[in-house]
Amino acid sequence: MLKFILRRLAAAAGIMLAASLLMYVLTINSGDPLADLRESNADNRDQLIARRTEYMNLDQPWYSRYFTWLVGASKCLIGQCDLGLTRQGVEVSTLVGQAAASTLRLVLLATILALIIGIAIGIITAIRQYSGLDYGVTFLTFLFFSLPVFWAAVLFKEYRAIGYNDWIRDPQLTPAQIIVIALLAGLLVQVLGGGTVKRRVITFAVTAGFIGAALPIMLAVDAFRSPRLTVIGVAVLTVALALSATVASVGLHNRRVLVIGLSSAGLVIVMHLALTNVFIYYMNGGVLAAGALLAIIVPFLIGRFFGGRFRGPATVVSFATIFGGALLTVVDALFRVWPSFLQRKPRPISTIGAQTPNFDGTFWQTFLDIGTQMLLPTLLLTVISLASYSRYTRTSMLEVGNQDFIRTARAKGVPERLVIFRHAFRNALIPIATIAAFDFAGLIGGAVITERVFGWKGMGELFATGLAEVDPNPVMAFFLVTGLAAIIFNMLADIFYAVIDPRIRV
Repeated sequence: MLKFILRRLAAAAGIMLAASLLMYVLTINSGDPLADLRESNADNRDQLIARRTEYMNLDQPWYSRYFTWLVGASKCLIGQCDLGLTRQGVEVSTLVGQAAASTLRLVLLATILALIIGIAIGIITAIRQYSGLDYGVTFLTFLFFSLPVFWAAVLFKEYRAIGYNDWIRDPQLTPAQIIVIALLAGLLVQVLGGGTVKRRVITFAVTAGFIGAALPIMLAVDAFRSPRLTVIGVAVLTVALALSATVASVGLHNRRVLVIGLSSAGLVIVMHLALTNVFIYYMNGGVLAAGALLAIIVPFLIGRFFGGRFRGPATVVSFATIFGGALLTVVDALFRVWPSFLQRKPRPISTIGAQTPNFDGTFWQTFLDIGTQMLLPTLLLTVISLASYSRYTRTSMLEVGNQDFIRTARAKGVPERLVIFRHAFRNALIPIATIAAFDFAGLIGGAVITERVFGWKGMGELFATGLAEVDPNPVMAFFLVTGLAAIIFNMLADIFYAVIDPRIRV
């Protein structure tokens, strides 16, 4: 494996070197970086030209400028990056650090959401091949995949931001709107649930009735402006998560894994009760990061020491329960802060920028501000990537499902749940890992348009500005970040192959 990784790194370094040379040559030949100053009538025009020439080293031949950039970029290997100056004399290293943090935060979240939702949709449509759900999802995925980014962004601004901001000032729904929402929810849930006609009718009736009764109550108690999850809600949802994870992995008949799942849920509930005030009044980024780390480490220890011969499923169930419960605790804290956040920011979902200027709220209010600013671009990138993941998952699951070992497992009486998740899904993950690795780097490049539309100061804005000003250093910084992301995630995909398929390790 080590030799394989070293060979891949050597090949990637050669590709990066050749691509960087091509990118640099294309950028410097795309226009004249002094064009605006040559046409200027300013008295100090010659001084301005001389200063820009000094910043951009325009008095040197192109290959010398490229070599200077290459030497500075290679210093990143020892933590001393020197990516040159922009034509205004600003250090590119400073700009790229801020821009990369902004873009990677956006793209990483969009990739995770697209992976989770897309894989889930792909599995469901593969199980229910050629059903109404399958045809409907196929139509929607192709529709989302073909949407122009700039047009979809405008729709999101109008109907997901401006419309919601107008509505949240005084949340109201007419009886006709409640009926329509309840009917649509009933139709959606019965399609997802499937089954016989009788089961579909019952599912539709129960869902429509529940939504139709819940919406007026939520409006009456002002739940949209003052939402509450409370410890009861966290407890119920965490226990449901533990039971669902147990059913999906080994089934409720496995007492050991079931007890571990319920014990993990109990641990989440106890921690929620003990740390409620800490979460509200004493939270900061370090505490949140430490909590996330513990939510990963603790399930591993529980599964390892208490799982016995079911160590793997126990770890998965414990992780799903504890990490999901931790997320629910965060949601509860955000719900508590939401009314005060609306007082500071009456129109919560902004359409421009990564953060509200001069916003001076508490930690959770600032967290909500950043989250609402990320909502639209993240949702847009997720919807576009969702189509690819769902289709590849469906195709891969159908291909694996027709293989001999799946038919053998079914013939031996293995429960369908285990056939799907333990045998078929694991083997179907290899092509999905490949797509995810390429998609992450592709999203950084595709975020150029998204960031321009939403006024997001990230790598896309840095690239577009550098290209428009014929300034190669910002463009090469964008290339460096995107290329390294592609290399790293392809390497992680190769390692992931060996994790899910032991044959690849040999």
